[in-house]
Amino acid sequence: MTAELAEGVPLGRVYAVDAAPSIVEHALAALGPRATVLCQDLLELSLPAPVDLVFSNATFHWIEDHDAVFQALLGALKPEGRLVAQCGGHGNVEAFIEAASWVADQDPFAGHFQGWHRPWHFATAEETTARLERLGFAEVSCWLQPKQVKPLDPGAFVRTVCLVRHLDPLPEELRAPFVERVLARANDPLVLEYVRLNMVARKP
Repeated sequence: MTAELAEGVPLGRVYAVDAAPSIVEHALAALGPRATVLCQDLLELSLPAPVDLVFSNATFHWIEDHDAVFQALLGALKPEGRLVAQCGGHGNVEAFIEAASWVADQDPFAGHFQGWHRPWHFATAEETTARLERLGFAEVSCWLQPKQVKPLDPGAFVRTVCLVRHLDPLPEELRAPFVERVLARANDPLVLEYVRLNMVARKP
C-alpha cells in the first residue's frame, strides 16, 4: 500500500512509519527511494515535515491509548490535512477470540497467560467520533463495516495475524499445539467475522 501511495503522488513525498525494525528493514529494501522509511512508535511520532494526509490500515487496534495516537497524528498534519484510516472495530473476530481465550485457560497453556493483558482495543464508531472531535479534528466520519474472511490456509493465517500476540508468552514448543487447539475449538471451515472501524477526518 505504501508503494501504491508513492505511485499516486510522484511529485510528493511519502513517509512510511513502523515500530518494528524487521518491518522497517523490509520496507527499505522493497520501497527504495520511493518513500522515507522511519522506525518510530506512533505515540512518539516525529516526521521530518508536516503532511497533507495520514493513512493507516490495521494498526490502531494494537494501540491501547487512542487519545495519544490521534493527538500525535493531528500534530503531524498540515492545516486542512486529512486522516484516512481503518482498523479493527468493536466486535472484531469476537467468536474467534473467545475460542482462543478458552484454550488459553487450559493446560498446558494457562500458566503462561497469568497476568497477560489483551493487547488490542476494538473501539466503537461512536467513541472514536467523539474522541477525534474532542482532540480537535473536524468533519469526522466513523463507521463499522462487517467483513467475513475465509482463510485459504487457516493455520498460517491465524498464526501470523489473529494469534500473533497470543503466541508471545508461549515457549516455542507450545505455539503450534496452541494454534491447533484454537482451530479445533473454532468453526470448521474457519470463518472469521471481521469488523472494520473506518475513519475519515480533517485538521482545521
